[in-house]
Amino acid sequence: MKTVNGFIRVLGLSCLSPLVWAADVPGSHDLQDVPRLADAHIVDYTVRPDVERIYPLGAIRKISGRLRFEGQVNARGQTTAIIYELPPEHTANDAFTAAREALQAKGAELLFWCRARDCGESSLWANEVFGNSRLVGSDDRQSYVLLRRAAPAQNQLIALYSINRGSRKDYLYVEQLESSTDLGELLPTSATLQRQLKSTGELDFPNFTGEPDEQWLTLISRALNLDTTSRVSLTGPQAAAWRDALVKKGVRAARIELGNSEAPGLHIELLR
Repeated sequence: MKTVNGFIRVLGLSCLSPLVWAADVPGSHDLQDVPRLADAHIVDYTVRPDVERIYPLGAIRKISGRLRFEGQVNARGQTTAIIYELPPEHTANDAFTAAREALQAKGAELLFWCRARDCGESSLWANEVFGNSRLVGSDDRQSYVLLRRAAPAQNQLIALYSINRGSRKDYLYVEQLESSTDLGELLPTSATLQRQLKSTGELDFPNFTGEPDEQWLTLISRALNLDTTSRVSLTGPQAAAWRDALVKKGVRAARIELGNSEAPGLHIELLR
């Protein structure tokens, strides 16, 4: 009889274990405007009240024991870090794209975006940047983006990192930092603008209603010249001025058309 009862207890635990496995970490919750894909669950949740963070703005590598990358954003404040484990029917890229698009739809600005080996080594992102070995995976199946929330939350940064571990487990890492000081002006990289243009087909700058800004002219011209075969159209109240200025910055005139649609600020659309 004891053997039968013991078997029943073991069977009961085995039936319950998938439910326990699928439950969120106690005390955890989603971040505002970051959607959760169906059946994804939180496997790690950490809040740190006052930390110094460095977010890379370039592919990372390690030379002589030190991390190297082209640029960075330094900030201090409270961080909330979440790791979602995704169900088999969803990939890490699905979760990454859904989160990025939702944040951008709420006005968040892209500062840096990389994919696969353009990001560098996954082990460095996992262990050196995010401090969680669970995120080590395939260099070819990783994505990272750093965004800045729109006003009035413009002093919040959101880092998204997705990874496939090669063990049929996909994860999405989400980290929010609420800076204790004003972040000031933060500009995206030209490669990020080009990746966004290629991925979404457009770049939208609703606040660019006046004459072309020199800093942004440099960034946009470099972004367009990363792929010299592409053609774009410009619309907006100063579209002609932007076109002339981009041509002076080295973008071939034949690659830039003036569009007919209306836009509150500068709008760039990829034609091919």
